[in-house]
Formats: sequence, C-alpha cells, structure tokens
Amino acid sequence: MSLLLRRLSELCLSKPASVRSSLLLSNGFSSSSLLQSPPCTIIGARRCGPYFGRLIIFNANEDDSTYLEKKVPMELVASDPMVVYNNATVTIGASHGWVATVNKDDGIMRLRDDLNPAASDTDPRSIRLPPLVTLPHCQTQIITNVAMSCSSPEDEDCVVAVKFLGPQLSFCRPARSHSDWTNIRIENPCFFSSRVMFSKKDDMFRIPGSGGHIIGS
Repeated sequence: MSLLLRRLSELCLSKPASVRSSLLLSNGFSSSSLLQSPPCTIIGARRCGPYFGRLIIFNANEDDSTYLEKKVPMELVASDPMVVYNNATVTIGASHGWVATVNKDDGIMRLRDDLNPAASDTDPRSIRLPPLVTLPHCQTQIITNVAMSCSSPEDEDCVVAVKFLGPQLSFCRPARSHSDWTNIRIENPCFFSSRVMFSKKDDMFRIPGSGGHIIGS
C-alpha cells in the first residue's frame, strides 16, 4: 500500500520537467475517440518552423519513437508547464491530449485537442467550458491541474475535473446542454496543493494528500 501511495504521489506531485510530466496526466494518454490512435506517450516535437514542431510519440505497440506529420505549437513542448498561446491565453495543463487553457481577460476555460496524435493540426477542436464559479473563501485564479474521465470531452458522459490551489474542486460535463460546474469545498488542508486524477479501474476521481499518506475519492 505504501508503494502504491508513493507512486501516486510521484505521478501527481513531482516537479514538471517535460511535456510528459507537466502537461499529460499519468505520463501519457490513450485515445479512444472516433479517430483511433494506440496508447502512446508524447516525447516532444521536432521544430519545423519558428512556432511549430512535428509531434514525436512513443507508441505502446512499437519499440521506437515515431515522428508524426501532425504539427503542434512549440509552446506546448516547453519545460515550463505555464505557457502562453498568445498574449491572453495561458495553458494550465492537459488530459488525454486535450490542452486546457484559460483566457486571462475573461477567465473562460477552453479545451483544445492539440496534443491528440489523431486530431487535425489545421483545424483543432475547441470546447468552451462554463464560466467558473468561485466558492466563498476560495479562489479560481490559480489552477493546479485538469483531469478528464475519458478521452474526449465531446463524449456526453465525460466529466472534466479542475483542481484549484486551495480547497475548491470543480466538475462539469461539457458535452451536455446547459452544463454547469459542480463545486466542492475540501475541508482537509492536506489536499489544498494536491492534483486530481481519474482512476479508470475504480471509475472515480482521486486526490492524493500531501506526503502521499491518504487519498481522497
């Protein structure tokens, strides 16, 4: 049990050092959308211009890295997890190849499929999430991470979870009409700086407490 908790802590709380740890939940993602791609891990990108690079992945079904034709913004493969698309939009994380961004002017979150190897690089999908609601004595300006329950937020059953620095945790189903955030205030301070992850095996979101001694579900 202690080994499991330590591994969960490493996955969620380690210092971001690459796109694999800073932008992708659980060091990679699997795509099960209409455009199928095998389970893979993003290695980086080979620069093919001043602002774009061709995506490099490690395919679970192969022994070597694969260089794709798909182009991604080079900002997404920087070592800094807080990168900027433009002067107003900041990247805050990703899950299953969908990159979460926040507009600094209006505070609106969006999901883009930039890091999905099966997605189009010339016509990326963009999903606007509902306006954030800040609980009393909480904040929604600093986001710890974002996680999804499945590979596409366009799935009607997909739940997007956003963990903010502090006690607030928020959920929404972006594919459903009139979707709003369900906000939870966490009482135990050991979870205030933790990240949220989705356990496919248990079909629930989990948060490891500081130090990896307890897990919230």
